Amino acid sequence: MLEVKNLVFHPVDNGIEKSIIEDISFSVEDGEMLVITGPNGGGKSTLAKLLMGIETPDSGRIVMDGVDITDYSIAQRANAGMGFAFQQPPRFKGMTVKRLLSLAAGCELSEKKCCDYLSGVGLCAREYLNREVDSTLSGGEMKRLEIATVLAKKHKLCIFDEPEAGIDLWSFSMLVKQFEQLHKEKEESLILISHQERIIQMADRIMVVRDGKISALDQKDRVMPNLVNEDTGCSCMNPAHRS
Repeated sequence: MLEVKNLVFHPVDNGIEKSIIEDISFSVEDGEMLVITGPNGGGKSTLAKLLMGIETPDSGRIVMDGVDITDYSIAQRANAGMGFAFQQPPRFKGMTVKRLLSLAAGCELSEKKCCDYLSGVGLCAREYLNREVDSTLSGGEMKRLEIATVLAKKHKLCIFDEPEAGIDLWSFSMLVKQFEQLHKEKEESLILISHQERIIQMADRIMVVRDGKISALDQKDRVMPNLVNEDTGCSCMNPAHRS
């Protein structure tokens, strides 16, 4: 279980303090899927980075399974069972896809296992195994590859920041099936930041973040009807992203 208590983040930019996250509190139960949505610039991605330790809150606490991890490093949070997929994945020149997947899994993966993870996110597996994770890969390919690295290891909690960004409709459908399977197994808690209706519809609960604050947090059936009447950035159309 994840508990977030009174999280505040006011970074200083050019001597000016900015209010990005304001006293946010929520929890994620074991096996639950929480989808976070809301207007662009509302603080969703920053919140995800605070949870993973990429940014440091000014105040508040983050507790996982009863252990305060607020001061944990990124590596310590990963060892504690937290996984994270960036909105814009990093590249690693000189590292092959197969090696990256093995590092993510924490053990040497067989070629077949690597192919299974790559196929699960819509990549033609054998064409990618020995490719380098560098600028020769498109943004969409990088996005799918990073999601595969998160899926390659069991976590207590996985955070996906706009997993639909930059991928085509076919790959998006495969990705949704992966999330549905993870949620069905109930072995991991999931936090998905998304504007896509198909992903939002999978949620147990929906949290709307606006201006750094929670403007709604409840069961899907109670929040979903109001999303179409709010400026949340929620898309009620099929995704049409470029690969």
